[in-house]
Amino acid sequence: MSTLNGHRFYFIGIGGIGMSGLARYFRRRGAEVAGYDRTPSELTNQLQSEGIEVQFSESAALIPEGFRHAAEGDVMVVRTPAVPASSPLLRYWEERGARILKRAEVLGLVTQDRRTIAVAGTHGKTTVSTMLAHLLAVGGVKCNAFLGGIAANYGTNVLLNDEAVVNVVEADEYDRSFLRLHPSEAIITAMDPDHLDIYGTPEAMYAAYTEFAALSTGMLLVHERVAAHFADHPGRVTYALDRTTEPCAMNVRVVDGAYRFDLVAGGHHLKDLRLGMPGRHNVENAIAASTLALRLGVTPERLAEGLSTFRGVARRFEVRVRGPKAVYIDDYAHHPKELDACIGSARELYPGRRLTGIFQPHLFTRTRDLVDGFAQSLAALDELILLEIYPAREEPIPGITSQWLLDRVPMERKRLVGRDQLVQVLGEGDIDVLLTMGAGDIDRLVPAIERHMNERNRP
Repeated sequence: MSTLNGHRFYFIGIGGIGMSGLARYFRRRGAEVAGYDRTPSELTNQLQSEGIEVQFSESAALIPEGFRHAAEGDVMVVRTPAVPASSPLLRYWEERGARILKRAEVLGLVTQDRRTIAVAGTHGKTTVSTMLAHLLAVGGVKCNAFLGGIAANYGTNVLLNDEAVVNVVEADEYDRSFLRLHPSEAIITAMDPDHLDIYGTPEAMYAAYTEFAALSTGMLLVHERVAAHFADHPGRVTYALDRTTEPCAMNVRVVDGAYRFDLVAGGHHLKDLRLGMPGRHNVENAIAASTLALRLGVTPERLAEGLSTFRGVARRFEVRVRGPKAVYIDDYAHHPKELDACIGSARELYPGRRLTGIFQPHLFTRTRDLVDGFAQSLAALDELILLEIYPAREEPIPGITSQWLLDRVPMERKRLVGRDQLVQVLGEGDIDVLLTMGAGDIDRLVPAIERHMNERNRP
């Protein structure tokens, strides 16, 4: 930590899920913290309520006076990789001679002096890392956790303990960020091709995961599907559902709307565990989190309690409305495999009911690179409502549009709808079970959709 000099931290992109977690960490340690983000959000509102100044204009004049007048070595600037080099704020701090680090570099420095569990994967990493943090909290193992989502049990994306003996860190493959970490143990949940705008080819992405795995000095817990990529790692252990080799889960079933299963892990055989969040894929995530929790000293009894009380992560198969006439589930799914898991779990929980899905594609490059997978996954719905592509950091690509994707989805009941018309369209239809899926700004539509779906359940 001595390399993180200064007692003022300025974050460019402070409203991001990973950036806000670090901002809260340094604020907790007594530092002055401020930052910039493009638009207000629930996260930036929370940061401001916690005493962190946030500006929404890139004017350097709006930087807090204490930061502008501080000595050049007194301010550490933390940037998200999505910030362009042309950012006026970035240029301002460069001209000031401030030390500027990417978020992943800072996270690596924060976690290097304590045992660290890093959770990576193209999907599942947020749920596994959050579940592991909860199991440790319930089990009495003091930890810091830097998460990629809002833990429903705690209402935050960072858990901090001044007496922590272990860190739990979500390891992001975007921009090769996870290569900055120093994991003692690591989990890899999945490696489906993604972020090809960064890596170029799936093979290059796999190579980065191999580099990440090599950073782990202890156990490397990997899903059975991707185990072959890590055959040479001395600490490799594989996990999966429905097999006889531990760690695994068996006898998976739905009882009273909740998943129950038997777990074999860490020399224990635990029967009839109840998972507090829905989704068959989350039973698989529970194997990974439980294996590390037991390894870190959580007792079987506390593990069972932690699994049953885990309420999940905001926007990870989050059941927002559950009623006799209408059900509404919101999910962060933005990759074909994630769509498969979300839609498949909804089918299992609500058999025989009609599924309507609202999907907002995220990034032009991802839509282009994975279009056939998206088309196949979305066709598993009974009805599809498609929104325009959320560009995030990208400029449009000629020919890559939501209409282009919609035309490729082999189903009858499908339509392209503008954001402003969405709630009206829902009111015109006979919605039974509704899914909203996507990683863009679709979350800002959730409150209005939730109100509408609650109205449908009224007598």
